Amino acid sequence: MLIHHVLQRKGAEVVTTTADAPLTGALSTLAEHNIGAIVVADDQGAVVGIISERDLVRALAANGPAALDGTVGDLMTASVTSCGPRATVDDVMALMTERRIRHVPVIDDGELTGIVSIGDVVKTRIGELETERETLHDYLSGRA
Repeated sequence: MLIHHVLQRKGAEVVTTTADAPLTGALSTLAEHNIGAIVVADDQGAVVGIISERDLVRALAANGPAALDGTVGDLMTASVTSCGPRATVDDVMALMTERRIRHVPVIDDGELTGIVSIGDVVKTRIGELETERETLHDYLSGRA
């Protein structure tokens, strides 16, 4: 299955912020939207980074509450791993596993068109496996 199809099912809404936004605002945004990462974009909408719960937790562990005094740009990952809409779920799953990341922005022709999480990928893969199981069961029981 292609990432494009995953986005069709889950929606293409992406929560974004800017690098100069306060970290406390990013923390509130994560909680408000019940998400694990926020894409960081510049004024033209180009992706310049990503900040995740994991980034915030690590900063808090290292620096205590003072870690939240900075900006998103202070903690964001600037080297963003992304994929295109024609990538397969298996490719993105492998990418997430290899790079130990949980969120991958989807970029098409330089434009942010969605984001997939590890949960989206796992849910899709489980659905595919369930369909395969049902097909095999039907075949073996003579219903196909």
